[in-house]
Amino acid sequence: MICPVCGNQFEPSESSAMPFCSERCRTIDLGRWLSEGYSVPHVRDPEADDAAESPPETNGDGQPSD
Repeated sequence: MICPVCGNQFEPSESSAMPFCSERCRTIDLGRWLSEGYSVPHVRDPEADDAAESPPETNGDGQPSD
């Protein structure tokens, strides 16, 4: 198997940090997610723009007004 962080080939049965080759690579990957180096792509829904709803009005204490 090939580590997605460093690119080194390793034996999966010998790694306690799967799918990474080591805890170091696992930590590097986590750091990239936390610093927003990685992101999940977002595809906008064109229908959502047409059907934008306003939030319900509240009476000041967080309860919906009647």
